[in-house]
Amino acid sequence: MLASMHAMVLRNPGPDADFECTQCPLPEPGPGQVRIRVAASSVNPLDLKLASGQVALLPPEPCILHGDVAGIVDAVGDDVLTFSPGDEVLGFAGGVASHPGALADYMIADERLITRKPRRLSFMEAAALPAVFITAWQALVERGQLEAGQRVLIHGGAGGVGHVALQIARCIGAEVATTVSTDDKAQLARACGADHVIRYREEAVADYVERLTAGQGFDLVFDCVGGDNLAASFAASRLGGRIVTINARTTADLSPLHAGSRSLEVLSILLPLSAGIGHEQQRQALGKLVELVEEGEFKVRLDERQFDFREVAEAHRHQASGKALGKISLLRRQFWDAT
Repeated sequence: MLASMHAMVLRNPGPDADFECTQCPLPEPGPGQVRIRVAASSVNPLDLKLASGQVALLPPEPCILHGDVAGIVDAVGDDVLTFSPGDEVLGFAGGVASHPGALADYMIADERLITRKPRRLSFMEAAALPAVFITAWQALVERGQLEAGQRVLIHGGAGGVGHVALQIARCIGAEVATTVSTDDKAQLARACGADHVIRYREEAVADYVERLTAGQGFDLVFDCVGGDNLAASFAASRLGGRIVTINARTTADLSPLHAGSRSLEVLSILLPLSAGIGHEQQRQALGKLVELVEEGEFKVRLDERQFDFREVAEAHRHQASGKALGKISLLRRQFWDAT
């Protein structure tokens, strides 16, 4: 019987953050929990913010990051009725607050925060989807109330959340515009369903609003960028329109909201992990993810660079560089199993 496992543990949180491969006690699932033998994880901007100290929600020592997980259930706790050992699953279930993450041989997950992996997805593809899909679905559907025929602007359409949001908006039947910075990102955005691609470094907000909406503005603006871009989101929104952002860490003039009777929604998908609420909303979003994948309506774009768990620091640097197209995946290499 195993008594320990390997994990990539965060050392020196802050500007000099790094990871060390070490042995940790093997966790046991409690009531309502499952233990997952991890196959893969992926990098989200949140992981970088946690490692750098920008977000003060690190899990306890030994500090194991990354919430996205795909793997195989190998043990279940009391009262678990949904899953059994051998089930292939995916979810966004740890790496925050009191919940250790996926950068280890095994991870404990609340059964409400995972779902069965669609057969058509590899483990690497499955691990790349949970956080970005939950974010995009809640932003566009639950908060943004996007409907068929409406105009939506998605800032950062070639990123992890952005390229997923484009596909969701396309499935809804909206008219989809997005901002990108390079030709490669423009090509990816079009492949994911963008009707209009905006090179934001070359075209002012007022100009593309006039060109694409006859000056009226977009029904919904989904801001995946934040910072100074929030002001651009306000400017692109129609009178009475809606803006949803996932990055409100900025100082912004809110008078355009008042003047145009616009609404601003700020979204975080961390509440199930940080506050213990919102589990049902996450379950519903994951259910929709499985439905769309199985219908063949949805695909994940993996960045061409792939990493194993021991290369997590390099994967974080690649994410921070802004050069990734789609999601950065991490594979738990099998050589760990023999040690």
